[in-house]
Amino acid sequence: MSIPHDVYKAHATGNDFVVYLDPDGRYEPTADEVRFLCDRHFGIGGDGLIRLTHPAMVSDLNAEQIAECADGDAAWFMDYRNADGSLAEMCGNGTRAITLFAQRQGIADGPGGEPFRLGTRAGVKVLTSLGDVAPYGRDVFQVRMGAWSRGADDAYTVTIPGMPGEGRGTFVDMGNPHVVVPLWRPVATLPDVEDLDLTVKPVVTPTIETDQNVEFVRIDDASDPDGIGKATMRVHERGCGETLSCGTGLCATGVVLRGRTRIDHWDITVRGGIVRVDVDDTEGVLTGPATIVGRISLQ
Repeated sequence: MSIPHDVYKAHATGNDFVVYLDPDGRYEPTADEVRFLCDRHFGIGGDGLIRLTHPAMVSDLNAEQIAECADGDAAWFMDYRNADGSLAEMCGNGTRAITLFAQRQGIADGPGGEPFRLGTRAGVKVLTSLGDVAPYGRDVFQVRMGAWSRGADDAYTVTIPGMPGEGRGTFVDMGNPHVVVPLWRPVATLPDVEDLDLTVKPVVTPTIETDQNVEFVRIDDASDPDGIGKATMRVHERGCGETLSCGTGLCATGVVLRGRTRIDHWDITVRGGIVRVDVDDTEGVLTGPATIVGRISLQ
């Protein structure tokens, strides 16, 4: 097995990962190994696997991507795989989980220290450790998620097999592809967000060649005098199924909500907790907690 003997379990608002440190580039996982470790019955269980290594030790990166990490002062790289073994460009919650892990390994600074610059397949992300912050939780990190782009409003029809109704989705690129479906009438005739069956994969029409994550969101309050909207979101991730949270999906949701309401700041409740999303004309910023669950010695 090309996996170290000791790995760790981590999560960020319930989006959970198998993580490990590979400073010498000896342990690049195979797709079969990822599927085994992320299996919730026969393995450890997780929505994905993250190897923390150096950019030059990631075999699928090209010279331009490695140079981009160097230009961004990112000595460490988040080599992220979905639970089905496929490569992923980016995982916002994963950046928080692996940065807390890097802190515990003595690689990243704690609160008050220098921000951690982390290479990903969607560019260099900058994470600032904030410590404990209410109402978000313990070991909170702020992640500069980088540039976003979006398509036309309501350009996609989204249905859920076995459920009545449909929604209209908007494409958002956060370095990985999303379709965000606001659950308000008359745009959507799907059930309310808590009643959706996301054990099955939503159908997006027209088809997106790369596949996509799909977010379903309900606005709970858009009248806060402090200018902070409140919303509830659920997500079906490509390669994973429903997850309790999705960092890039939260930012994509913030982009769509901002376009509809002109509110830049959102506290969004997901099944794993509450996360803050701040969006402007060029980028999204994600603030939320991370947790190291434990260390596992493989047999």
